[in-house]
Amino acid sequence: MLLLSNDDIKQVLTMDVAIRTLEEAYAEFFRGESVCRPRINIQVPLDPDGKVYNWSTVEGASAGLGYFAIRLMSDISYIQTCEGVRTREKYCVRPGLFCGLILLTSIHTGEPLALMHDGYIQHIRQGADGGIGVKYMARPDAEVVGMLGSGGMARSHAEAFCAVRRVRRLKVFSPTPEHRKAYAREMAERLGIEAEACNSPEEVYRGADILAGCTDSVEPVVRGELIEPGTHLVEVGGLLDEAAVRRIDVALRFGLTPPPAGHPDWVVEGDSLAWRVGAGGSGGRVVGDAAARLPAEKIVYLKDLLEGRVGGRRRPEEITYSERGGLRGVQFAAIAGKVYELARARGLGRELPTQWFLQDIRN
Repeated sequence: MLLLSNDDIKQVLTMDVAIRTLEEAYAEFFRGESVCRPRINIQVPLDPDGKVYNWSTVEGASAGLGYFAIRLMSDISYIQTCEGVRTREKYCVRPGLFCGLILLTSIHTGEPLALMHDGYIQHIRQGADGGIGVKYMARPDAEVVGMLGSGGMARSHAEAFCAVRRVRRLKVFSPTPEHRKAYAREMAERLGIEAEACNSPEEVYRGADILAGCTDSVEPVVRGELIEPGTHLVEVGGLLDEAAVRRIDVALRFGLTPPPAGHPDWVVEGDSLAWRVGAGGSGGRVVGDAAARLPAEKIVYLKDLLEGRVGGRRRPEEITYSERGGLRGVQFAAIAGKVYELARARGLGRELPTQWFLQDIRN
């Protein structure tokens, strides 16, 4: 079995490879050749200050590729306030360390093939998703990106946008001046574009053809009253406020988690479910995805768009939005499989004896 670190994965997983791999994975899913379930979270509140232990898994399998993958995370999460902004933070063992792994197996033999870090894959996967949404929904002449956030997701999304559009300029705001200035310098150098660190979020909206909210904020950061006509919206953690949701003319969803076998009426509109110690059995229906808060007539699905049954953006002035929907497991099976193949071909990673992971007692 192959053990792959983030450093190994960085050598083989480019944004172009990720976008191409995900588009092929979606096509396979639309043909009925892959399957996944929603992300499942098991949560245990730890103290009155709000720290929570969170165990999270998501999984998928591809008949065509021959892989099954499960991504698992073990962390302590909490809310903190920094410079007036409430953000969701997490760690494993101590702040600055994280536990996220992907186990890849063969569907033909059951053999465990690889165990890999999920950090770099997560950033590239999310960015590639944003890029696919821009590819199909943003105006063809989109060239200015407005970025709310300056972390890893903001970096991968900017790279993805440049892969699918001729981006000329990027404007960024995040609460810490040093962070947004460093981000602007890095993006200008890496992507060969103009990059400006703005002193207020309002500046980011002006003239933006693509607006991305890539933050850890627990409160909405994409404000509807500031969005200009013709903007395409993407968010990863940078939630849309209700005014922003109301202003969306067309929303693209890549797909929904299929119902379990034998339960065709069981539908998950979001892409995650949580069970929490002490939560009890009461409560209402919770829908987090922005598209799930929209009227059905405003939502189009990628399968229908690719097959020509529906259109995406109809007019240049429309405000559009895109999100993955419930297909994380499909993504991880495809991306982890591709990483495994490329790393194996390059001789990367560390070999672990497969026998360590097998036993002769029937379980």
